Amino acid sequence: MIREYRTIEEVAGPLMLIKQVDGVKYDELGEIELASGEVRRCRVLEVDGRNVLVQLFDSAAGLNLSSSKVRFKGHGVELGVSEHMLGRVLNGMGEPMDGGAPIPADRSVNINGTPMNPAARHYPSEFVQTGVSTIDGLNTLVRGQKLPIFSGSGLPHADLAAQIARQAKVRDTDAPFAVVFAAVGITFEEADFFISDFKKTGAIDRTVLFINLASDPAIERITTPRMALTAAEYLAFECNMHVLVIMTDITNYAEALREVSAARREVPGRRGYPGYLYTDLATMYERAGRREGSEGSITMIPILSMPEDDKTHPIPDLTGYITEGQIILSRELYRKSILPPVDVLPSLSRLKDKGIGAGKTREDHAGTMNQLFAAYARGKEAKELMVVLGEAALTPVDRLYAKFADAFEAEYVNQGFHEERTIEQTLDLGWRLLSILPRSEMKRISPALVAKYWPKGE
Repeated sequence: MIREYRTIEEVAGPLMLIKQVDGVKYDELGEIELASGEVRRCRVLEVDGRNVLVQLFDSAAGLNLSSSKVRFKGHGVELGVSEHMLGRVLNGMGEPMDGGAPIPADRSVNINGTPMNPAARHYPSEFVQTGVSTIDGLNTLVRGQKLPIFSGSGLPHADLAAQIARQAKVRDTDAPFAVVFAAVGITFEEADFFISDFKKTGAIDRTVLFINLASDPAIERITTPRMALTAAEYLAFECNMHVLVIMTDITNYAEALREVSAARREVPGRRGYPGYLYTDLATMYERAGRREGSEGSITMIPILSMPEDDKTHPIPDLTGYITEGQIILSRELYRKSILPPVDVLPSLSRLKDKGIGAGKTREDHAGTMNQLFAAYARGKEAKELMVVLGEAALTPVDRLYAKFADAFEAEYVNQGFHEERTIEQTLDLGWRLLSILPRSEMKRISPALVAKYWPKGE
């Protein structure tokens, strides 16, 4: 039996204290019924004897302490899951916001799932094609991997996220592929961009969108990524789908976590974020992967904007410890109108070697990747020397490397947000750019592969 309480003691911002409560647990969901009949939601933050502190999902405006009553549901926040979620746009609480009918659920699942047991994990080893050369060719995404994108304020990470969601696929398999897209703390304009882009390209049919707006409560911002991961776990491990989870922007999530922590008067850690930020992020990121006994998998691309472009800020810093690499967007490339502005040299995919090569991408992938990295790094050094000493001070080979660096940025990195390249097109483009250099400079590719793939007539 659900009991009702009229013992609200006080309300302070998003927090409310209720006294003389029995049998309530941490993280339990509650409802507050106003005198007008309006119902607002809350969640238990602390239990101290018979005193319970809850956080409101909605505003406290108009809430009369004496005439309002509270009832607790006996469970935490849940999401109704089914394959009918695909093609739908939901809010941060899992409710339809596309004007469609409620989703018929197979069952309801608590959104606070547990990280995957390391002993039950399969090692990631299958190539995921995003259609973006700088990722596929140089920082390859592998099925079951967690590969974040580090961006700066004002950089086009939203366009890159939408492009990956549209184009991503696992090749050479008949298993269905789905995208779960969680937009956390975004504006109306950004929400409209994602929804209209997915509908226009048809990507919506294989996608579940969770949209949390900047005007929504902070507590909802904390639930949105967990809603998305719960949907992904159902699609991956019960429907045997390959699921790509894209979450943007993790910085907004961490800010909401800091806001809730401050309201609870917890001792702050680095830059005011709670001391458990690392643990909290890990409980989300570690829900991705491949599980033994299941054909499905969850591959994750969290996107976060670095405050002041600072890679040592707690959010990107802690994310880098938990995940397997990072894709970094460059403000300098963006100023040159190179899109997507992926900064190749500091970017890294720690699992790229596991998903490339014969039978996965192509036999020349590892060699061309290493040669392109080395040539671009030397070309950047040559360009810096050219600025200091002048072009005449460079050797003829160094001038070719400088020319290669410009061509690499203009053709390989600069792809735009609406061009999709297969891995074969990306590798062929890499060979064409390498042919700017003398054949004798191909020191990271075996002579047999150079003979086989070197462009004819070059």
